[in-house]
Amino acid sequence: MPWWIWLVLALFMLAMIIAGLVYAGVHGMHALRDVSEIGGRLGEKFAEMSDTDDDHRVMTPVSFTQPLSAAQDRYADAHAEVIKRKAAKRERHIQAWNRWKRFNN
Repeated sequence: MPWWIWLVLALFMLAMIIAGLVYAGVHGMHALRDVSEIGGRLGEKFAEMSDTDDDHRVMTPVSFTQPLSAAQDRYADAHAEVIKRKAAKRERHIQAWNRWKRFNN
């Protein structure tokens, strides 16, 4: 091969390496900007989480210091909510199946 072909190939290789570095640098700067924005938002959220409003919060006693009937009542209420959610879900499924049954009629 003539010497000028090697020169063209070497210049092309250098141009591609430089273009790749520029491409990586530009995208790296964009990524750093995005990461800094996300970090700023996370910092704000963590700052909000660390702020305590003691005057607005009612301190409830720890569950093991309360009588057993209080825990039983909370459990019964929570279980009743679970049953209500399951019944509502079942009702939604029944309604959906009824709509699908009438779809092709």
